[in-house]
Amino acid sequence: MPRRQGYALLIALVAGTVALAAAVAFGTSLIAGKRQDPLSGSQAHAAARNPAAPANALGTWVATWTAAPVSAEPNSAQGYPGSTIRNIVHTSVGGNAARITLSNLFGATPLVIDQATVNTRQVTFQGRPTVTVAAGLQVVSDPVVVPVAPDADLEVTLRTSSAGGPVTQHPNAHQTSYLADGQGTWSTTRWRYLTAVDVRNEASPGAIVVLGDSLTAGSGSTTDADTRWPDVLSDRLRHAYGIANQGIAGNRLLRDSPLTVDGVKNVGGRSGAHRFERDVLSVAGAKTVIIALGINDVQQYPQEPDPRRITAGLRALTERAHAQGLRVVGATLTPFQGYSTWSPESNSVRLAVNKEIRSGRIFDAFVDFDRAVRDPYAPNRILPEYDSGDRLHFNDAGYHALGHAIDLGAVDGTPKADAF
Repeated sequence: MPRRQGYALLIALVAGTVALAAAVAFGTSLIAGKRQDPLSGSQAHAAARNPAAPANALGTWVATWTAAPVSAEPNSAQGYPGSTIRNIVHTSVGGNAARITLSNLFGATPLVIDQATVNTRQVTFQGRPTVTVAAGLQVVSDPVVVPVAPDADLEVTLRTSSAGGPVTQHPNAHQTSYLADGQGTWSTTRWRYLTAVDVRNEASPGAIVVLGDSLTAGSGSTTDADTRWPDVLSDRLRHAYGIANQGIAGNRLLRDSPLTVDGVKNVGGRSGAHRFERDVLSVAGAKTVIIALGINDVQQYPQEPDPRRITAGLRALTERAHAQGLRVVGATLTPFQGYSTWSPESNSVRLAVNKEIRSGRIFDAFVDFDRAVRDPYAPNRILPEYDSGDRLHFNDAGYHALGHAIDLGAVDGTPKADAF
């Protein structure tokens, strides 16, 4: 994927950095009017969602990258004491400062971070370099005066000083990160503890939050190529918007994931209905949500036999988003004939859900992912040139097709009145 980092952008970012540094030097807090204890729980959610506190010439907060916390990492009961976790993430929108969110959602003991950096710039938490995150909670950092380029890789490092686990993770990242210990440096495709990077931006219209499953997370795409369909959408929008990819492999709309791997339960995460507040409504600068969920309800065991329950679940999410002023775009469910769980009965559920989505009675707008990737001669199958090989997930070309199926005008605008 191209890295668009022109000289004009860098000059603007440097200018913004100087101005922000001056604000910090004169004691201006960009999160609150006074120092507080580290945020956690609902406080952190509120802080993360508030993109304009306080508003000033330097811009407002908008998410440039997110990864929903999924589960406890297998075999990580002690955490990684003394090790440095190097999370590599790919930005969407740029900015003149950054802040990070760290989660200990699946930890059984407090998580102590004694050093954190963004592109080698030190991160503090209410003015302190060390932070303790209680089990089950999260914290949001202070602003970091660092230019963040759009469409670029960003390194967020964390060092844990003591044993504490299990580690809260997002696996199947399709991006290479690293863990450095006394024995060497090891590559991984997990993001650990880090769940959001927000940037300060004066021109961005806001963030587009994508709530989805493995097809949103990018299963089947090329590692480190940034070819997931939300990445393609970000390119098409010229990185003006933040793109918050909240896809989780195995995720369902109505049920928490029943999948267990290496003794870890719910590896597909909490249901979309369950995590909507955390992973959509709490995202900084959220303006529009794209909902691309339901195919796992259709094809995973136990399979949902009633399409009306799925469409009711989608409609409920739309109502919750509208209550917060968000526009909602929904995606039709893509074909999967040839996958091990396909049956005529499950396919009929998929088709019924798609019919209701296309009716316009669920979302403000919809994107027809089904039409974009189906084989016109066998419409219950993926077009062979888009198939990753398992008849369910896509290759890079397939994700490119999904990203280009979205009408850019559909992700902007205002919500409809709830009169469905």
